[in-house]
Amino acid sequence: MPVAQKAGIVTISPRAFILKHTALFAAAVLFVFVLGLTYGLDLSPGLF
Repeated sequence: MPVAQKAGIVTISPRAFILKHTALFAAAVLFVFVLGLTYGLDLSPGLF
């Protein structure tokens, strides 16, 4: 078995690489945006 396969290194096209990382970045931005919207929101059990 070649060393590259043992190490789990998979070559992907640059386009797929950029698309994957753009999607991950967009998900991170969305997560931070939602955190910002809910900052200070009281979600304690007494609220319900």
